[in-house]
Amino acid sequence: MKRKHLILASLTAILVLFMPLRSSVQAQVPFIPDFGGNNPIILPQASDETISGCIRLDGRCVVEVAGNESDLPNRIREIQQRLDNITRYYFQQDSDEVTVRHEQIGAMSDIYVEVDELEIRLLTVTSQDANLRAMSIEQRAEHMTRRLEQGLVRAKQEREQSFLIAQGYRSAIALGILIIATFVLYWLERQSKEQKNSLHASFKSTSDAGISTQIYQNQQQQLAEIKHRGVQIARWGMWLGGLLYIVGLFPYTRFLQVLIINVFRIPFRLFIVGLVVYFLIRFSFILIQKFTSALTNNYLLTPEANLRLQLRISTISSVAKSIVIFVLVVAGILLGLSVSGINIGPLLAGAGLIGVAISLASQNLIRDAINGFLIILEDQYAVGDVVGIGEAVGVVEAINLRITQLRDTEGRLVTIPNSEINTVINYTSNWSQVDLRIPIAYHADMEKAIEIVKKTSNDLATDNDWRRDILEPPLFLGVDEFSNQGVIIRVWIKTKPLKQWPIAREYRRRIKIAFDQAGLDLALPHQKIWISSEEKASN
Repeated sequence: MKRKHLILASLTAILVLFMPLRSSVQAQVPFIPDFGGNNPIILPQASDETISGCIRLDGRCVVEVAGNESDLPNRIREIQQRLDNITRYYFQQDSDEVTVRHEQIGAMSDIYVEVDELEIRLLTVTSQDANLRAMSIEQRAEHMTRRLEQGLVRAKQEREQSFLIAQGYRSAIALGILIIATFVLYWLERQSKEQKNSLHASFKSTSDAGISTQIYQNQQQQLAEIKHRGVQIARWGMWLGGLLYIVGLFPYTRFLQVLIINVFRIPFRLFIVGLVVYFLIRFSFILIQKFTSALTNNYLLTPEANLRLQLRISTISSVAKSIVIFVLVVAGILLGLSVSGINIGPLLAGAGLIGVAISLASQNLIRDAINGFLIILEDQYAVGDVVGIGEAVGVVEAINLRITQLRDTEGRLVTIPNSEINTVINYTSNWSQVDLRIPIAYHADMEKAIEIVKKTSNDLATDNDWRRDILEPPLFLGVDEFSNQGVIIRVWIKTKPLKQWPIAREYRRRIKIAFDQAGLDLALPHQKIWISSEEKASN
């Protein structure tokens, strides 16, 4: 509760300071700058042929003039020089009186500024200036005259000692609020950093926990990261905005406000674009985690299946995150070029042609990626499974959107493009099974042999060293067939994945020992040749 009250008090203090100032007259407080394109600092184009610019007094835009792109800079420079000359003379006078008038000359109108006995023609109102505000030349001249006179009077008043002292008090209050808010944000930043580190440590300590727990902790980590970065950005942004506000309080430093905004206009826009992309990526990660969490809720997980599902979910999540990062970064780059003033239309057209060419040249890669994603999504196999793909059989060492790599029994690494995978035999998906075919000699006591096979199966299933790997009691199928080897007795044993081979080897060892002790023979491949009496007579 203390933490919430502290944040609320800081925000209230900032609002108490800024809200009255925002609503006060412009002669008392400078405007709070806007970094967008539609503000008095950064003027938009009036039309395709005409552009506009500002004539400034103490950093404020007092009048806006228009002209062709080639002529306007020189015009602004000349008008600004005349205004600077008249304001220097005006500020040296004791009287606040100033006269601004306009005089119609043909189709245009001249604006004059008179201070004491000095009169200067400041500018000529043209049709382009009038069209800028959809006015007649006479109306536009009247509007400019009124703005100039108000601006000059205000500039003179802002240089009075009482005004400067009041602005000094405001700057001191703003600086104090900045310092207090900095300590608050610094404390919040430390708290968020500690929370992020504790979540990271707990995530490591619970790496063997269930997949749902890990997904929830991952979501909390992403939220903590967003909070930590948000507090850092708020701290630096608060100081930047606060300093811009303070330098804008005084007429002697207000030009710095305009200079900083104009210099950092494009970097600021790029920073905003990058910031939006960063937070979109982070929030997308949270949505991906929620989606994978919904997938896990569809499974009744056993401890054995948890590791496999964890691998599958992490693979799907990493693939989805890679796609999101690629899409958002590309969109951010294009948006950054757009806000920088670069026409991205030809770039998009060229990128489209390049994309078509690349897609035609890399159809196999696209098929690899699609098939690889479906393999992962459908859980056909995962890393650690023993699979058969075509003629290759081995342990899956790596799988991504393009290839699958197997390690066979001779240690050879087999790399298979995903687009060439049609049929997969998975020997270790979820559970495995020992399929034992025990050959018994024809002359052996069958009942005794069956009793030994059953006893050996039960002993193995209850053995402390092996029962954890046997999922169900062995299933005795009985006499399965007569073959040239002998009578075949068949047994099934359901096991954990990858455990069927060691269990089968141990079972065969025990069967051999048990049969030897009972004096029974296992069958050997043999053939009998029958010779008829006619064949004997001929011999």
